[in-house]
Amino acid sequence: MQDTSKQYDAIIDMCKNLFVKKMSDYGSAWRILRLPSLTDQIFIKAQRIRGLQENATRKVDEDEVSEFIGIINYCIMALIQIKKGIAEQPDLSTEEAKKLYEEQVAITKKLMMDKNHDYGEAWRDMRVSSLTDLILQKLLRVKTIENNKGKTLVSEGIDANYQDMVNYAVFALIHLNAT
Repeated sequence: MQDTSKQYDAIIDMCKNLFVKKMSDYGSAWRILRLPSLTDQIFIKAQRIRGLQENATRKVDEDEVSEFIGIINYCIMALIQIKKGIAEQPDLSTEEAKKLYEEQVAITKKLMMDKNHDYGEAWRDMRVSSLTDLILQKLLRVKTIENNKGKTLVSEGIDANYQDMVNYAVFALIHLNAT
C-alpha cells in the first residue's frame, strides 16, 4: 500500500497544480455553483470518458486523463461547498482555496487508505472502464439524493459519494500512468 499512497499523492499533486493555476486565471468563481451544478459538470465529464472508451473517433483533442482530473477537481470543489456553503460572490483567495482543497484531499485519502486496507487493493485488478461506470453510478446516486433534498433512509450522504468518485478517478489515473 506504500506504492498506492505515493501514486495517490502524485496524482493529487497534478490535479491540485491545475486547480491552483485555474484559481489564478479565474479566481474562485466556482464558489457560486450549487451542488447540482457541480454534480452535472462531473456527470458531463464521466459521460465523455465513457464515450471516449466506447467510440473509435474523437472530435475534440482531449483524452480520458484530462477528464478524470476534472472529475477530481470538481468533486473537491463540491466537498468544499458542502463544508463552507455556497457563496454569492467569489470569496476565496488562491491560498485559502488551496488549504481547503488539501483538507478535503486528506479526508478523502484517509477514506481510501481505510477501504484499501479492507478490500486488499482490489481496484488494481479493475479496468478503467469499470471505474468509469462506478463514477457514473455514484453520480446517479448523488442526483437522486439531490432530487430528494438530501434525505436518505439508509445510504451514505452526498459527501461520501463525492469522496468515492475522487478515489475512483485517482485509481483510473494510476492505471493510465498519468503522472
